[in-house]
Amino acid sequence: MSSPQHLSPLLQAENLSLRVGVRVLIEALSMTVTPGELWCVLGPNGSGKTTLLHTLAGLRAPDAGAVQLAGRPLAAWDTTEAARLRGLLPQTLHDAFSASALEIVLMGRHPHLSRWGWEGEVDRDMAVAALAAVELASVAERDVVTLSGGERQRVGIAALLAQDPPLLLLDEPVAHLDMRHQVVVLRLLRELVRGANKAVVLSIHDLNLARRFATHALVLGGAPVEGLVDEAMTEVTLAAAFGHPVARREIGDRVVFIAE
Repeated sequence: MSSPQHLSPLLQAENLSLRVGVRVLIEALSMTVTPGELWCVLGPNGSGKTTLLHTLAGLRAPDAGAVQLAGRPLAAWDTTEAARLRGLLPQTLHDAFSASALEIVLMGRHPHLSRWGWEGEVDRDMAVAALAAVELASVAERDVVTLSGGERQRVGIAALLAQDPPLLLLDEPVAHLDMRHQVVVLRLLRELVRGANKAVVLSIHDLNLARRFATHALVLGGAPVEGLVDEAMTEVTLAAAFGHPVARREIGDRVVFIAE
């Protein structure tokens, strides 16, 4: 699905280069993310997926190049303003204290509150709806430290949904989920970008889930390859990135990738 051409970009990376020490992770990456798009970031371990998402979120500066959020440099945004525009789900969630699942999700509403404001009925309704969307309405009052890893991951996703930013950045959001909830979450994110002026960028290891739900792909592990999902996810680009032969097969009306 291509996004309408008249919509302004939510995120632009221009000639982005990322390094860790002397090691170059990503070199000269340019990409534009527009409302209506769901981007999957693919690549082997250590290829820079997490580093890229943290850079796009403004948690670290690029080693070269620039990132713009809604047409302005990331550094030009106030912290609260930026949090209203983009949200990040990290790969690992740490609970520093006991709190109910609903209280954790309500934290996503903080960027929308005044300095001394408290959550109101609208905020609570959004948090309850977000928990229901990830099929966790029944655990709203449970302490998060009693939840399974997959349930805790979905609470984090619900908090991001409650934050309601136009741009959602998610680092391996389905890594700890069972098969059913991987599909539930990815379908939810796909419908989100279809029905509102939003965009999603997520990292993922499962090539077939990426191909099924994404509109665009960024393949790391060598020279970055980005574009519409069918243009970026080819046997050649995937094999080069992962260092292993990959075969593309059509099963009924679905395309699948197989490691040979």
